[in-house]
Amino acid sequence: MPLLRPSDLFPQLTVTVPGGTAVPVPGSFVGGFGVVLFNRGAWCPYCAAQLRAFQRAGDSLAGAGIGVAALWADDEETTAEFTARHGITFPLGHSADVRAVAAQTGAFLSEDPLYLQSAGFVLGPRGTVIVSVYSSGAIGRLVPEDVTGLVRYVRQHAASS
Repeated sequence: MPLLRPSDLFPQLTVTVPGGTAVPVPGSFVGGFGVVLFNRGAWCPYCAAQLRAFQRAGDSLAGAGIGVAALWADDEETTAEFTARHGITFPLGHSADVRAVAAQTGAFLSEDPLYLQSAGFVLGPRGTVIVSVYSSGAIGRLVPEDVTGLVRYVRQHAASS
């Protein structure tokens, strides 16, 4: 799969959170903007920092009409422990089929052990990609302030056209 570019429709993914609830992405963002984050795993300090940053910015993001969902290959137990320890309240999906996700989105993989490299997508109200950020390693990822600024910019320019 080639990389997802602006105006591409984001594929329908299901994020399964600890406890078994399945959250449709981008379906859970209908009517608003959304951020989808792919992370390497709980063991990655850069991933943990990114997820904590999006959690800290939760009120600001929600106030701007921006939802957040994330996923990784870690198992349910690891994900439940991580979400509890860091107070993550947005959907953080576990046990992702990384090969299928990579095939649908163009995300980079690590083979041994198998996991997704970091990727982030800002989606518009119709589930189309506004911006995609792909990393081939630990660094290079979306931050909440850039997301809110981008959504503000998109809204301002849509209102003025």
